[in-house]
Amino acid sequence: MAIAALPLRIERSEAEVYRHRYLIAFAVTLASVLELVDTSIVNVAIPHMMGNLGATLEEVAWVSTGYIVANVIILPLTPWLAARFGRRNYYTGSIILFTSASFFCGNAQSLEALVFWRVIQGIGGGALISTAQAILFDVFPLSERGTSTAIFGMGVMVGPALGPTLGGWITDNYSWPWIFYINIPLGILAAYLTWSYVPEPKYKVQEDRGVDWLGLLFLIMGVGALQILLERGESKDWFESREIVIEAVIALFGVIAFVWHELTTPNPMVDLRVLRRRQLAVGVLFASILGFALYSSVFALPVFLQNYLGFDAWDTGRVLLPGAIATAVTMAFAGRMANRIDVRPVIAFGVVLFALSMRLHYHFTLETGHEDLFWPMILRGVGLGLIFVPLTGLAVAGLAPSDIPQGTGLYNLSRQLGGSFGIAITATILTRFREESREALRAHVTMYDQATRSWLDMMTQRLLSETGSVASAQQKAQAMLARIIEGQAAVISFEKVFFIMGAAFLLATPLLLLFRTGRVSGGGAAH
Repeated sequence: MAIAALPLRIERSEAEVYRHRYLIAFAVTLASVLELVDTSIVNVAIPHMMGNLGATLEEVAWVSTGYIVANVIILPLTPWLAARFGRRNYYTGSIILFTSASFFCGNAQSLEALVFWRVIQGIGGGALISTAQAILFDVFPLSERGTSTAIFGMGVMVGPALGPTLGGWITDNYSWPWIFYINIPLGILAAYLTWSYVPEPKYKVQEDRGVDWLGLLFLIMGVGALQILLERGESKDWFESREIVIEAVIALFGVIAFVWHELTTPNPMVDLRVLRRRQLAVGVLFASILGFALYSSVFALPVFLQNYLGFDAWDTGRVLLPGAIATAVTMAFAGRMANRIDVRPVIAFGVVLFALSMRLHYHFTLETGHEDLFWPMILRGVGLGLIFVPLTGLAVAGLAPSDIPQGTGLYNLSRQLGGSFGIAITATILTRFREESREALRAHVTMYDQATRSWLDMMTQRLLSETGSVASAQQKAQAMLARIIEGQAAVISFEKVFFIMGAAFLLATPLLLLFRTGRVSGGGAAH
């Protein structure tokens, strides 16, 4: 990814880099937020795209799937690509690629063109998160690592929540191409700041020894097929579909072959040997569970609010905003203390707060209003803020500076895949739980039940004046009863899902005991 068109720049001294560290943090966090927002911003615009491009729901779903698949494939490759092209060159080039693809996405006149440019956009965006963390760990001294992680974490946590709200507002007030055009000025700013201020790493990068084409093939097969399977599984009824079975076989073969090849080849494209460090291995595992809980809740709550409580995208954003603010404030606090104490109890307390928030979610009803959602969002936000900064620091604690890019790449990949599994599982069990609850309610709400007959008679009398016909009034009353049953079944299904999210995260807490240390130490810059 050459960027020869960019002007030459003068290398800055270590003191200058340190002086501009917050400007660098702003640049790479801005780029990461753009990437994360674009993961979910298209979802609310899908109906508009279908009408404008003449596509079915299944066809237009590839606008989202293509982006995420490309993103996930590139994530583990970013350390190798950064070493090959130079980290500043690669990161700046990725922002330019992402921004250019955003323009062509907005300008697409066909579904095929839109999906193609979304894939290109995903390739550009895949580098922006893990490489950003590696840059921050180099630029900020170890004593300020918690602060840098907090700055970055605010964007990572706010991005997924901001996407649907921003997309809904832009689509309602302008048109769907503007959800892509909005990236252009911000992307140009991020690219300029990155090229101007981000330094190359002080440690010597590995010399280029050729391309591991076989490893790349296995990675595309394994991770790509797995992500497509997770994205399309629910709509295809999982293993009842031949497509899903084929994707599962390809994914299984690809992942096994990739792991075996990367561990045995002398020049791996993704150095999985770094996972021999227990600290990172445990962090990667815990990050996958964090991704499961975070992305599942971000997916499930807006669906509940908009489909069953009648909230629009803007109302949903107002509900999520207090939690995002709580996360930002908590991260700032957690960042300052991350280097001073054993952070494992802090992470455990954050998990407990998240589980408590999910317990409050468990009591949501069809009458739940804005005021009922405030404290569950605050608890969830504080909990995630207490988890993200310390967990990231623990995962890379003790890694040599040259290993940090590989560590952050695998850490972010695990969180992304955990989130994909979480969304896929959540979508599936919501459907199953709703069907089970509907049948259970129907078994108790029958014409043989005195309370049911009394309610139908009362509603029939109320509706008689509107319809003028007993038969029509009875039909409307029965339709109302069916809607009530459907609504209650949905509430029960969401309550169960929220409970599972909290319980799963809580059960993962003992993993904290597997960390060799609870102190954030080692690696990174040392000013």
